[in-house]
Amino acid sequence: MSLITRFYEVNGGDVKIDGVDVRDVATKDLRSQIALVSREPLLFSGTIADNIAIGKPSSAQQEIEAAARHACAHDFIR
Repeated sequence: MSLITRFYEVNGGDVKIDGVDVRDVATKDLRSQIALVSREPLLFSGTIADNIAIGKPSSAQQEIEAAARHACAHDFIR
């Protein structure tokens, strides 16, 4: 994953997505199109609301609660 997102550069060979070398794509553009869902749970320091809104810190409370409901976590969090 680190090679695909260019957190590390390739030392030999190529890393391609649909035949396009990742080095030919702007890092910002490349990373904006990739999401990682880890099998390991990870909580950042802060509140549960902060963790839910990590991708959009300006989220309104209603959006955060809606996301928690959508993830079937709202009741557990309450």
